Amino acid sequence: MAERGHLPPPTKHLCCRPGYGSGCRPGQRGASTGLSSGALSAGSSAAAAAAAAAAAAAAAAAAAAAAAALGLLPLGKTQSPDSLLDIAARKVAEKWPFQRVEERFERIPEPVQRRIVYWSFPRSEREICMYSSFNTGAEDPAITPGGATAGTAPGGGADTAAAANRLPFRRGIALLDGGFVDNVLQVGFHLSGTVMEPAVQSEPETVCSVAISFDRCKITSVTCSCGNKDIFYCAHVVALSLYRIRKPDQVKLHLPISETLFQMNRDQLQKFVQYLITAHHTEVLPTAQKLADEILSQNSEINQVHGAPDPTAGAGIDDENCWHLDEEQVQEQVKLFLSHGGYQGSGKQLNLLFSKVREMLKMRDSNGARMLMLITEQFMADPRLSHWRQQGNAMTDKYRQLWDELGALWMCIVLNPHCKLEQKASWLKQLKKWNSVDVCPWEDGNHGNELSNLTNALPQGANANQDSSNRHHRTVFTRAIEACNLHWQDSHLQHIISGDLYTNCCYHDNNENSLFDSQGWPLWHEHVPTACARVDALRSHGYPREALRLAIAIVNTLRRQQQKQLEMFQAQRKELLHKGVTSVTNLEGWVGHPLDPISTLFSSLMEACRVDDESFRGFSDFMENVGQCKSLEYQHLPAHKFLEEGDSYLTLAVEVALIGLGQQRIMPDGLYAQEKVCRNEEQLISKLQEIELDDTLVKIFRKQAAFLLEAGPYSGLGEVIHRESVPMHTFAKYLFTSLLHHDAELAYKTALRAMRLLVLESTAPSGDMSHPHHIASVVPNRYPHWFTLSHIESQQCELASTMLTAAKGDVRRLETVLESIQKNIHSSSHIFKLAQDAFKIATLMGSLPDITLLKVSLELGLQVMRMTLSTLNWRRREMVRWLVTCAAEIGAYALDSIMQNWFTLFTPAEATSIVATTVMSNSTVVRLHLDCHQQEKLASSARTLALQCAMKDPQNCALSALTLCEKDHIAFETAYQIVLDAATASMSYSQLFTIARYMEHHGYPMRAYKLATLAITHLNLSYNQDTHPAINDVLWACALSHSLGKNELAAIIPLVIKSVKCATVLSDILRRCTLTTPGMVGLHGRRNSGKIMSLEKAPLRQLLDATVGAYINTTHSRLTHISPRHYSEFIEFLSKAQETFLMAHDGHIQFTQFIDNLKQIYKGKKKLMMLVRERFG
Repeated sequence: MAERGHLPPPTKHLCCRPGYGSGCRPGQRGASTGLSSGALSAGSSAAAAAAAAAAAAAAAAAAAAAAAALGLLPLGKTQSPDSLLDIAARKVAEKWPFQRVEERFERIPEPVQRRIVYWSFPRSEREICMYSSFNTGAEDPAITPGGATAGTAPGGGADTAAAANRLPFRRGIALLDGGFVDNVLQVGFHLSGTVMEPAVQSEPETVCSVAISFDRCKITSVTCSCGNKDIFYCAHVVALSLYRIRKPDQVKLHLPISETLFQMNRDQLQKFVQYLITAHHTEVLPTAQKLADEILSQNSEINQVHGAPDPTAGAGIDDENCWHLDEEQVQEQVKLFLSHGGYQGSGKQLNLLFSKVREMLKMRDSNGARMLMLITEQFMADPRLSHWRQQGNAMTDKYRQLWDELGALWMCIVLNPHCKLEQKASWLKQLKKWNSVDVCPWEDGNHGNELSNLTNALPQGANANQDSSNRHHRTVFTRAIEACNLHWQDSHLQHIISGDLYTNCCYHDNNENSLFDSQGWPLWHEHVPTACARVDALRSHGYPREALRLAIAIVNTLRRQQQKQLEMFQAQRKELLHKGVTSVTNLEGWVGHPLDPISTLFSSLMEACRVDDESFRGFSDFMENVGQCKSLEYQHLPAHKFLEEGDSYLTLAVEVALIGLGQQRIMPDGLYAQEKVCRNEEQLISKLQEIELDDTLVKIFRKQAAFLLEAGPYSGLGEVIHRESVPMHTFAKYLFTSLLHHDAELAYKTALRAMRLLVLESTAPSGDMSHPHHIASVVPNRYPHWFTLSHIESQQCELASTMLTAAKGDVRRLETVLESIQKNIHSSSHIFKLAQDAFKIATLMGSLPDITLLKVSLELGLQVMRMTLSTLNWRRREMVRWLVTCAAEIGAYALDSIMQNWFTLFTPAEATSIVATTVMSNSTVVRLHLDCHQQEKLASSARTLALQCAMKDPQNCALSALTLCEKDHIAFETAYQIVLDAATASMSYSQLFTIARYMEHHGYPMRAYKLATLAITHLNLSYNQDTHPAINDVLWACALSHSLGKNELAAIIPLVIKSVKCATVLSDILRRCTLTTPGMVGLHGRRNSGKIMSLEKAPLRQLLDATVGAYINTTHSRLTHISPRHYSEFIEFLSKAQETFLMAHDGHIQFTQFIDNLKQIYKGKKKLMMLVRERFG
């Protein structure tokens, strides 16, 4: 659809073609040697054409008169019929290549030639729009050229409108309306002109030369000097084409140039050629001389052919008649979009190209299949396919959806009801070629299956193609390959789609495959997705009436099948309910199916709701229109086509959607297939939500809901379903909200039935039937292969939340919903969300709290506590705090209850640090307006809880227990005793130090001292742990002992010496003990003697010796692996050691001996020893 600037126009055929007699005078045409069986025949063909044209003119006049009589035209006015010449010329121009006309008749009068040439140019702007912009939608742009832009959503905003105005079609209209088209000339089947591009801020004014060739009302080639490279025609081509369509009488029209040359004599021809060469000598002189040389050469190839080519003379008999499509640009653009990998809007662009293919198919344009072939070739050449296959990676979801659309489009193309057998054979050959490539994507994503050939499981599928079964996996092309074996010759099918009155009221065959129902309306028994693919193909190829008739027959068949299934279940109900299990009733689900059958039926029927039956000539895709305009209104248009009384297209559309959504079907294997089930279900429900329910539709909802509840294994909401059936949560939520205000009992019954999620039950029922072959690998109790399980559980949660919201204020309903939640939801996080939702609903601002709903919220919270008590959950603390808040909202008795039963709900640490602490806080007392008696009761329960927790987990609960028991002496003493009992065995030094500090802070220094000594016995500080976190605790403990007195200090120092080997810590303790007198401020303010303890006596002598020994040991340890960069640090360490040595009366001598030993032992470390001598001699 792109044009090339400065390319020579193609030469269609010879002006003087083979068959012209050599005896004719130059330029004179001879009789044709053969006859064609066209609309115009030899001899009497002109008369026949004239008679046909006259009959057509008479019919047109009669139609105009009838229209006036019916009031469709103003009284007294009639439409003037076209002339006989115009009618005949128009028909010939549409169907015959001009060569056939030339060969059919010996002479063609010039007026006839002019009218044929005149009518050969396209007369509709729709095709011009299609080839110069993305999807045109349903409206003909020629009707409202100033209206909404083709392919643009009404109300899409300024950005959308601006983008639309940049489309070539809209810009072409602007150029035409601005008067920028000039020099328009039509010579035969060639149109030329100039289009001025007005100056803009950054670019000057330019003039583009445009040339267009056309044939049989189709543009067959375009060139423009603008050099545009795109899939679409440029705006200049659009402007020139629309000029010719809108202002045909202003275009100077000439016969093909060969006809003009035929009228010239020799002198005129020579003058013509010389003037032409003179005007363009720089461009054509070399070519002119070359041609002259060849013509003058007797044996040249050019002299072996009669006549000469004429690019303005129209199409040859063998020329293909199709619109110009720039194949190279299509390939380049698709390749470019694919290379972007889904970024920069490439996925959207590819989807628009697919829409363009559908638009062409709808217009019955052969370029639709041609364009899809080009797109598919680029998709198959995508290098990422082999990379993903080698790496075992899955393609992206959006890219996967593009492949799905590709496969669906090929299905539409091969099911074209009027395609030729040779064309279908060609497509089949190409599809098989693509299908055999190793990297060809599988139908269900990277997870293959072994489904049988379901597409051909139909009455006409006896000779089904079996080639595809040689491949282990079904590819995206498999269904299209299978569909090549389908045909449209079945007489029953032909009768269904060809007329509205095909009924048989006397038909009483009640077997499963009967051709008519009890009302006499026709049925179509075929594999449902395949039957719906036929509907899609009819719609796609521009046969909306036929598609609608077949869609109605399919829906009638599904309704009858529903009734039969219900009867079958009723006959086996007792047996199945006794067993409690069922087998798979549907190997394929219709929702999420690669052919998307339910959406096809729904869209076809919904479209009929919005299109007047009399003007139902075309259609547009329902999803596109819904996406464009949310205010669409659907009406119950009266329908008399195969429908029962009271039915309408709208009721049928809604009913078939409900049938499909409620079908019991097995969850497919593979991530992509499962995601597709969820996505298609949500898309279909979203379409349903666009429809405003009225009484008629509510009846349909009631009918289908009742059926789904009673249909057993054939329904996803039946009493007995297969364990791995696709859950109905999303669908049931929609049913619930739709029915709630019309039939609450049915709404709740439906939603409660859908709450189950059997695949998560811990064990399968005994006697669970084995799976069919295609899912034989699935073991009974597996569910990790449900890749969408988290999404399914969230939908289950949404359904429950919706019911809780609706049941507010209804005690019976709330209890029922609560019971269902507790039975069916297995995820603690989702139950917690429901508990929170219920709490929010129950405590909405501006209304009194709903105590029943609060109790439901608390019950759900308690269930969450029990479920997560023994498992790790990062939200556990949040859950505990929320539960206390919820209980507090209910009242003191709820708080007391959770404390009484803490051991089933909380860990000891949670119970003491969060639950009891929150309950005992002042804010809780104030919020609940508790009196003294209530406060004491809660406090007593909290203390009991604290002591129980301290006994069970003293490490984490002892401090909290002491804090909670402060105001009760007996309880406090009990808690302290628990600490002492646990101190020697199960508590760490850090916990004991913490409790010891708590005791001193609360006026129990001796208890603090005792706990501190116990803590020190649990400690072990090595020589290099001078940054250990317990150092401050050790210093605090020693300071506490020092403050208590000499005896306490004497008792703790041996413990310190035993536990602490770090020299710097010991020296720090030693200095602190020598600064002040022990017990200067003793217990009860009693003052001691005031003498500072001697370093020569116990216990400080032992501490000094231990400190010196620690320095010596540490020094040797450091010197073992010391590096030069640590030398200066080591010298500073020796300086600190010297200070400690000198605290003894003979410390100087000891330190000198120590240094001398170092010099002797480590004399190899010369540089270090030199530094030692410099500092210490």
